[in-house]
Amino acid sequence: MDERLLLGMQRRMVPVPPAVWRHLLHRGTGTDLSFMSPEHHRIRNFVVTELPRAGQPLSPQAIAQALDLAVDQVVVILADLESHMTFLFRNGQGEVTWAYPVTVEKTPHRITFSTGEQVYAA
Repeated sequence: MDERLLLGMQRRMVPVPPAVWRHLLHRGTGTDLSFMSPEHHRIRNFVVTELPRAGQPLSPQAIAQALDLAVDQVVVILADLESHMTFLFRNGQGEVTWAYPVTVEKTPHRITFSTGEQVYAA
């Protein structure tokens, strides 16, 4: 599993060392990720990575197919991630439109990855 954390600074995404963000999580910053199963992490990591590539909202069906999961399971996990108001947001059709820190919705903030992919920042 890729455990990178990127911090947006001006027009760049800067990696935060795992030791730093793990320390902050365990220090009691108010962020409790204990509700997240391995599938929660897989889905969240996938949508953050895939939204810039796709450039459009990601449907539960597309996520399920890419991760070889049941659509019903993906829908439940997306709702759980969204209800914690930290990780992602879905449009009226249930498609993921943003997964912090990226979005396919137009915002005043645009970022370019080293791979050349461009996306709006959430």
